[in-house]
Amino acid sequence: MGNTSPKLVSRLKRKKRIRKSVSGSPERPRLSVFRSAKHIYAQIIDDTKGATLVSASSLDKEFIESDVTGDKKNVAKAIGSLVGKRAVDKGITKVVFDRNGFLYHGRVKALSEGAREAGLKF
Repeated sequence: MGNTSPKLVSRLKRKKRIRKSVSGSPERPRLSVFRSAKHIYAQIIDDTKGATLVSASSLDKEFIESDVTGDKKNVAKAIGSLVGKRAVDKGITKVVFDRNGFLYHGRVKALSEGAREAGLKF
């Protein structure tokens, strides 16, 4: 892998291990989370078609106009409720959560709590 950071290598190994068992179906699509240093992204994916059904991120115009301020956890929770609201509007209520190799803590946990509060079940 060249000079890839050990932290990234560990996350990718965890991701591979998780993805063996986590897959999105039309009845129960996959809620995938990605976090970078500044931003957080969430997508709901149907893996049978390889299509993203719903997405939300901290770069969305709708989110930026909502004036959510504070720490990154508040932002993550707001993104979780935004993706949850968009999914429920499209008739998606059940998903399978894919933490993408990130530990279920902090921003990833906050996003999942926001999505649950918006009406997603997982």
